[in-house]
Amino acid sequence: MIDLAFRIDDVVAARYAAAPQLTARIQIDEGSEARVHAIALRCQVTIEPQRRAYDADEASGLADQFGARERWSQTLKPFSWMQCSAMVQGFTGSTMIEMPMPVTYDLEVTASKYLHQLESGEVPLRFMFSGTCFTPGETGFAVEQVPWHLEDAYRMPVAVWRDCMDAHFPGTGWLRLDRDTLAALTRYKAERGLTTWDSVLDHLLACRVER
Repeated sequence: MIDLAFRIDDVVAARYAAAPQLTARIQIDEGSEARVHAIALRCQVTIEPQRRAYDADEASGLADQFGARERWSQTLKPFSWMQCSAMVQGFTGSTMIEMPMPVTYDLEVTASKYLHQLESGEVPLRFMFSGTCFTPGETGFAVEQVPWHLEDAYRMPVAVWRDCMDAHFPGTGWLRLDRDTLAALTRYKAERGLTTWDSVLDHLLACRVER
């Protein structure tokens, strides 16, 4: 019976990835001294927003998700961020792996919307592991499941998230629009000779203020 333990050593921005991606560096220890041929490792990453404090600006930005601060005792609950996976090569004793964590800046996604509002500090994460482990057996190898109770907490600096997004979308963000709304904005942009989407929104906001 294998005896596995997982520890998150670090989470960093993957600088040269084609799309936004973080990388989790994970220490894996096996206490029975059995040879591990390979692990098909899966991981659910959860954000635990109740485990950090928020300043007034952050609280205002998070009101859309969690309501007013006085309601946070009921609304500030953990939520799933992503599912990720990695193949772990054979080892005995311990090994260090890098697990890719693809991310998005789509503000329709709960986690991206939450992370966008954080200015500094840390993001409380929980990594919950599962998967299949291959070890020596009587017929060549044996198969065991990674126990569901194996997990680790990690506090990722907000700066890591911002570095990752800035590497792909420097100084910008994303909004998803209904097709009819996008078509109307496109016509508005062409009719007024505006050259960028920022100028379209600036023009619309200026018109609203004038009213």
